[in-house]
Amino acid sequence: MARRGLPTRTRTRVLPGAEAWSAPGDGGAGVLLVHGYPGSPASLRPLAERLAGDGLAVELPRLPGHGTTWRDLAATRWPDWFAAVAAADAQLAARTSARIALGLSNGGALTLHLIASAARRGEPSPAGLVLVNPSVKVFHPLVGLLPSLRRVLPAWPASGINDIAKPGVDEQAYRWWPLGATASVLDLYQTVRDELGDVTVPTLVFTSRQDHAVAPVNSRIVLEGIASEHAEQVWLERSYHVATLDYDADRIAAGVVAFTSRVVRA
Repeated sequence: MARRGLPTRTRTRVLPGAEAWSAPGDGGAGVLLVHGYPGSPASLRPLAERLAGDGLAVELPRLPGHGTTWRDLAATRWPDWFAAVAAADAQLAARTSARIALGLSNGGALTLHLIASAARRGEPSPAGLVLVNPSVKVFHPLVGLLPSLRRVLPAWPASGINDIAKPGVDEQAYRWWPLGATASVLDLYQTVRDELGDVTVPTLVFTSRQDHAVAPVNSRIVLEGIASEHAEQVWLERSYHVATLDYDADRIAAGVVAFTSRVVRA
């Protein structure tokens, strides 16, 4: 019997618009795009298409458990999501001369880990990093209760979903947080905060002044923790958390194209 208040299980299918997406590019530069938790590629699809239109190769993976049902997400943990990110990065590296990584929200933590772990192993990694409202620390008042809550509840109503100032836009995110996977997010964030100093690539951070899902102080934590000689923060005044689908989407796209060009030339 389904727990009262929780949605019943449905047949797993990828939500329309939440599919993975890629573009071959022209053999030059490429961009790896990583969506957030518990979102989907829908949050980055327009940006991916814009970058591909400018001739860039693109990989936009759908992370395991995302874009279907929250019960699928419940069976995954952050190493599963990271494995998908690393695989997509390898595919992009195989057909480009240079690449950057872009992460939205929790995708920012995953891309930071991608670059930091490669640096520690002495392996090639994306040559630059773009973060859009990155999340590396949770300030929710119930965080301390999560170890207890996950023992008695499979999921919790998600907050901050569709945090977009522009009306009529849907990021295709779940309305429930599976608590086991959410606890794994906290483990990821601790790992990433401990390794920020290993990130030395040029970094561009877009931060929404009003963000109801992720505290903007997360961007400061990243910028103060990384060891990049070239790091820049751009404040977004018109958009909320999912800024890639919001009023500043064009500004972000133009910034990514310009940043990629600078990194590739360097």
